[in-house]
Amino acid sequence: MAALILPLIGAAAHWPPRGALVGLDLGTKTIGVAVSDPDRRLATGVETIQRKAFKADAARLLAIAAERNAVGFVLGLPINMDASEGPRAQSTRAFARNFSKLTDLAIALWDERLSTAAVERELIGMDMSRARRAEVIDEHAAIFILQGALDRLGNLRDTR
Repeated sequence: MAALILPLIGAAAHWPPRGALVGLDLGTKTIGVAVSDPDRRLATGVETIQRKAFKADAARLLAIAAERNAVGFVLGLPINMDASEGPRAQSTRAFARNFSKLTDLAIALWDERLSTAAVERELIGMDMSRARRAEVIDEHAAIFILQGALDRLGNLRDTR
């Protein structure tokens, strides 16, 4: 039952043409969660999960996917600016490997370089307090990650 873990375009080949995707921004203390509409046009924030134990975190993610009839996951992969992979990327890949054993929904890895920084700038531009930004940044980063992946998939769809 282990799910495939692939770059976005590879994973998309294993998803049906329609169906929601769940986007994840993995932090050390939280997991930001976003979901797309079934036509994969728009990403919307769902929640920020306070990380506990892997099994509890995974169970919540699988419950969200089931509630939304999701057909796949998009996991932000924190690649360094020089395109190398550091400890955070290795941790994300380890999470994906462990999570893939609990689902058969293909997992896409999507380059999330600068997503948190972009979201932080956006929230500051909205004049949001530091405390409020801390509460919502991971969920907004998940939206940013998933929307980037949706836009890429949409561009592929439009060129065919």
